Amino acid sequence: MNKRRLGSIGPVSEVGYGSWQIGSDWGEVTESEAVRAVETARDAGIDFFDTADVYGDGRSERILGEVFGDDIENDDVTVATKAGRRLDPHEADGYTAANLERFAERSRKNLGVDSLDLLQLHCPPTDVYYNPETFTALQGLVDDGLIDAYGVSVERVEEGMKAIGYPGVETVQLIFNPFRQRPAEYFLDAAAEADVGVIVRVPLASGLLTGSLSASTSFPESDHRNYNREGEAFDVGETFAGVPYEVGLRAVDELDPHVPDRLSMASFALRWILDHDAVTTVIPGSTTPEHVRSNAAVSDASPLSEDAHAAVKRVYEDHVRKHVHHRW
Repeated sequence: MNKRRLGSIGPVSEVGYGSWQIGSDWGEVTESEAVRAVETARDAGIDFFDTADVYGDGRSERILGEVFGDDIENDDVTVATKAGRRLDPHEADGYTAANLERFAERSRKNLGVDSLDLLQLHCPPTDVYYNPETFTALQGLVDDGLIDAYGVSVERVEEGMKAIGYPGVETVQLIFNPFRQRPAEYFLDAAAEADVGVIVRVPLASGLLTGSLSASTSFPESDHRNYNREGEAFDVGETFAGVPYEVGLRAVDELDPHVPDRLSMASFALRWILDHDAVTTVIPGSTTPEHVRSNAAVSDASPLSEDAHAAVKRVYEDHVRKHVHHRW
């Protein structure tokens, strides 16, 4: 597993593991399935795990804490969590020092650690990025020893650009994949210039970019791919990367002939992301051990050809751009 430097946090595996799926919103996942997936990821060389305090109301954090134990404190693995979505209502005014400290304390307890490796604001309202007091509060958590570093998870490129203007922000997490290409226009270069780590989520567009979905695929009632297609529960960009389902299926069909024989569609998409040097780590999530191992193996795959990158660009322009580019 190759590693890349994540801000001041240090080197982490360039393929990480996204733990949303073992918490909630992806259908029923048993604890044994979740534990097996996490253990498989670690055995495959993954040492960066992303979670959040609202994934299963802390379930995801607790599972990671139980699986890894002292490995987190000993820096054998890095666990990044997120805070803010517990606010009800979820408004910018709620991102106060007191609330952030309360959320951090809860996550520390869930993970069983003295200090959180990385605390990220969890897709807060845009106004939060224009409130320096929130970032002063995060720095206060560092000074008090509750967290080692902080960053942000954003919905929009503009939010990421604003965030990297704060000197203490070590990381920005955002959606970036062959169906969400806008970050490559200027954000990735700006993040590299600011020495800010880039964490890429939703790399497979909620399964669209695995090539395993079809028009007849059905999703469980508790799966966000069922109940959030129009953004009914949270930002629609988190479901299928904001691409209308049928459009995404057609785009995948167009991409398929350009996938090298050595790669699956999912590996192709992950390799495309890692071919951008400013990306630090990509965090696909899965509860299927063979998928976890396949995702991890992308680190050793050769970069895609210029022709393959051109094909991804062409499919994006022809099918996807008009649905997503101006929105995120």
